Amino acid sequence: MTPPSNRRPPAPAGYGLRTYRQLVFGAGLTCFEVVCQQTDLLVRAERPLEALTRERILELRGQIEGYIRRYPAFATTLAPWREDAMAPAIVRNMIRAGNTAGVGPMAAVAGAIAGDVGRHLLAHSRQVVVENGGDIFLKTDRPAVVGLFAGHSPLSMKMGIRLAETNDGIGVCTSSGTVGHSLSRGMADAACVVAHSCALADAAATAIANRIKAPKDIESAVSFGRSIVDVLGIVAVCGREMGAWGQVELVPMKGKKG
Repeated sequence: MTPPSNRRPPAPAGYGLRTYRQLVFGAGLTCFEVVCQQTDLLVRAERPLEALTRERILELRGQIEGYIRRYPAFATTLAPWREDAMAPAIVRNMIRAGNTAGVGPMAAVAGAIAGDVGRHLLAHSRQVVVENGGDIFLKTDRPAVVGLFAGHSPLSMKMGIRLAETNDGIGVCTSSGTVGHSLSRGMADAACVVAHSCALADAAATAIANRIKAPKDIESAVSFGRSIVDVLGIVAVCGREMGAWGQVELVPMKGKKG
C-alpha cells in the first residue's frame, strides 16, 4: 500500500533472501511469517499465533483500503492529511503520525500495521516482536538488539540498537532511499527512529531520510528529527558516515548478518 519509488540502485547481494529483515535477538520465542497480499510480517511470540495475526492483518487492510476507496488521494499524498474523527483507528493513527512528522499518512502505514498487530497479540503473548518490511514493534521482558540494515553502506549490519527495556511496547522503524520499494525523496542508506508509537517511528524515519541526499546532510537531518514530538532516538547512515541522537545504545553485531 506504500507508493513505489522510481529511483533505486541495484539491491545489495542477498536482498532477495530477505536479509533486509533487521536482526532482533529474541531468545526462546516462536518465529512465524504471515503474508496477506502485500503485507508480509515476521512475528516472534511465546506461541504460534498465525491465525490471529492473519485475521488482524485482513481487518486492518480492509479498513485502510476502504478509506482509500472513499478518498483516493489518501494513498498518494506526500503532505499531511486532515484529521478525521470518523476514520478507523488505524487510519487515524497514520494521519496523526504523518501530521506530527510533516509527511503523508502512507509514510506510516507499515509501522502502523506492525504496531497494531503487535499490541493486538499482546493479549495472547507477554512478549511480541512484529517486523513489517524493516519496521518493528517489540515488547520483550529482556534486553533486545535490533540490527541496523543500511544497504550498500559498509556500516550495514555492523551495529545494532540495544533496547534495555521496551516497557509497554516500542517501535523501531527504518526508511531508506537506496533499499526497498517504499517511496523516499532522499538517498539515506538508513534512517532509523525509536518511538513509543510504531506509526510515528515510521513516519519520522521517512521525514528524516527525505532530508539526506549526501553524507553532509546527516547532521541537519538528525537535528530536524530531534524536533519531532515523541521521537526517542535516531540513527542515520549514508555511505561511510553515521549520526545518532537520543535514547539509542549502539552495540557491535559481532559479524552476524541476520
